[in-house]
Amino acid sequence: MTTSTSTSAASDRGSAPAPTASGRVGVIQRYREFLPVTDATPVISLAEGSTPLIHAAALSRLVGRDCRVYVKFEGLNPTGSFKDRGMTMALSKAVESGARAVICASTGNTSAAAAAYAARAGIECVVLLPAGKIALGKLAQALVHGARVVAIDGNFDDALRLVRELGQRPDCAIVNSINPYRIEGQKTAAFEIIEELGDAPDAHFIPVGNAGNITAYWKGYREFHALGRSRTLPRMTGFQAAGSAPIYHGEVVTAPDTVATAIRIGNPASWREAGQAVHDSGGVIDIVTDEQILAAQRWLASHEGVFVEPASAAPIAGLMKCIEAAGAGRFCKGCPLPQLAEGSTIVCTVTGHGLKDADVILKGGFEPLQAPAAAAAVAERLGW
Repeated sequence: MTTSTSTSAASDRGSAPAPTASGRVGVIQRYREFLPVTDATPVISLAEGSTPLIHAAALSRLVGRDCRVYVKFEGLNPTGSFKDRGMTMALSKAVESGARAVICASTGNTSAAAAAYAARAGIECVVLLPAGKIALGKLAQALVHGARVVAIDGNFDDALRLVRELGQRPDCAIVNSINPYRIEGQKTAAFEIIEELGDAPDAHFIPVGNAGNITAYWKGYREFHALGRSRTLPRMTGFQAAGSAPIYHGEVVTAPDTVATAIRIGNPASWREAGQAVHDSGGVIDIVTDEQILAAQRWLASHEGVFVEPASAAPIAGLMKCIEAAGAGRFCKGCPLPQLAEGSTIVCTVTGHGLKDADVILKGGFEPLQAPAAAAAVAERLGW
């Protein structure tokens, strides 16, 4: 294993890193007082966080009743997903503890973030992933950042089981969401939402795979509420893919299957905590089909200009499912819409950028029109 520490990591030890030229800082520097860090904690950061909360006008019109829908676009983090928020904390604490390597199981986004932040810290990263079950864009990220990637003959749950065993080495840290520092970093997204809206939303829609993110958001909302930073708490509404819905069905799925690879998990590590978040917030876990997910992904891109990976479209598909049910005079079990007053605020977290898994679009029948290199021919092809 490498024992070197990068110049950037070494210079960050014991102090906050300098802001970027744009003035942007990472989540540890921005929310240090709310995180379990000390002056001895090196800050391994790529200026993550501070992602946009985009007003979704078209979605708001679909909901009606003067409700406002916002999209928290986590795909604009440095490696293109929300995982960076947790990884800055996980890697910083790993380096503080003397770890010389980190290890994770991944369906893609965790591996990309772990590899990037390990590279930043100058330590080794090992990734275990299910062979043939990871989007190429995410695999490319892990490899280019220098991770040692092992594709196993099994699913994510098998990979995580092996990581739990291999990660017992004294010089190695596990950086999956079973690492509590991951949850601490990810909760900062809830802080940002409250600060931008001036209060917590009335309902929060979010994809659920390993279930760490819904757990983290609820933790962040509760902490700011306890501090008087918000007056209310949202109903946490999570959506799993129909072919990978252990929490919804209440039993482990041994062979999870969905086009939404980031949430293709049959035995979530944060199952209990996610259930508590849903229960305490008066929310619900529901399911959406792959067809609904892909339709929502394309709708969001073509109507709101936000391109997300399939898993990120699950809460959009879920919101549309609720809207459709309401229009038919019926509501999904536990649907938050009936409880929302006029003028309510809904936030949907979209967790990863669409370029993470562009193949799903290209394989879905999308292709450019063909025409000779002449204006008249192009116009004819366009029907102009």
